Amino acid sequence: MRREHSAILFFTLLCIGVFVLFLANLFWGSVTIPVEKVVRILLGGSSGRETWDYIVLQSRLPQSMTAVMAGAALAVSGLMLQTVFNNPLAGPSILGINAGASLGVAIVMLLLGGSVGGSFTGTPLGGYVAIVVGAFLGAALVLAVIIFFSTLVRSNVMLLIIGLMVGYITSSLISLLNFFATAEGVFSYTMWGMGDFSGVSMEQMPCFGTLIMLGLIISLLLVKPMNALLLGERYAENLGVRVRRVRVWMLAATGLMTAVTTAFCGPISFIGLAVPHMARLLLGSSNHTILLPVTLLLGGAVSLFCNLCCTLPGGASILPLNVITPVLGVPVILYVIVNQKRIQYFN
Repeated sequence: MRREHSAILFFTLLCIGVFVLFLANLFWGSVTIPVEKVVRILLGGSSGRETWDYIVLQSRLPQSMTAVMAGAALAVSGLMLQTVFNNPLAGPSILGINAGASLGVAIVMLLLGGSVGGSFTGTPLGGYVAIVVGAFLGAALVLAVIIFFSTLVRSNVMLLIIGLMVGYITSSLISLLNFFATAEGVFSYTMWGMGDFSGVSMEQMPCFGTLIMLGLIISLLLVKPMNALLLGERYAENLGVRVRRVRVWMLAATGLMTAVTTAFCGPISFIGLAVPHMARLLLGSSNHTILLPVTLLLGGAVSLFCNLCCTLPGGASILPLNVITPVLGVPVILYVIVNQKRIQYFN
């Protein structure tokens, strides 16, 4: 009972934290805009400067919304992968799913000449739809390989090594595409690979948000089966859980959210791997009924904080997102590895 009350309190504080960080991302940026002007713009008024209006409504607002949804999607994807593979070190980047999505994007951008903001079939819509489809197919291909080897290899360490090997193969294919691509294509792909939350415009937000929300809804509907899987597949089957069907739905949701996030924001590292552990350590529980919503919110909060840190050094320059995320994620993973025997993941 006490644990439930503490979880509710923590959930409430986390909601407040996400709201505060969201506002901070709207008020803070490389361009200094007075707070009262930002409030006026958000309320539908005008600051008197078209540049400020554009920055708040067309840059900071969609960037903050993207950070919340992308962080939530990556964190939940990491949690589901750690559950389905029963491995605390499973994650979209470690198992090569990010690399697979990146390969799909590389084929569209470097080989077929598409871009997130440009065209692919002659319209702006075709550009980012093609990249999302390419990222999803790449992520799905890697997931299929991982699932196949998971039926042959029982060792979690071996499965992680296989994921790393798949990642190396996809990286070599991406390098090959870079070698034959134009200088403009290589530059665009390199900038995309650094990661940022500014790749989704307000016009693209309905598509991005719908796909992310679809993946999150599927994951929320799988909370009870995921709790059963913590006790083992045989026990879950005795409880009436169709393990194979649940695993397929979990991996499909993971592939969808990882692919969409990677397509629009680049291959963001460590959020999917570290945030679920942060949520477990803070809650002291692996009950997905409370763990999954907390992981979802914590992923959004961490992404907003990282996005805020990208603009903190000052000046007009903005740091790439993947410069910030390892600084937060690596200490968490090292702590988990060192204290793995003492941390209770399944209770």
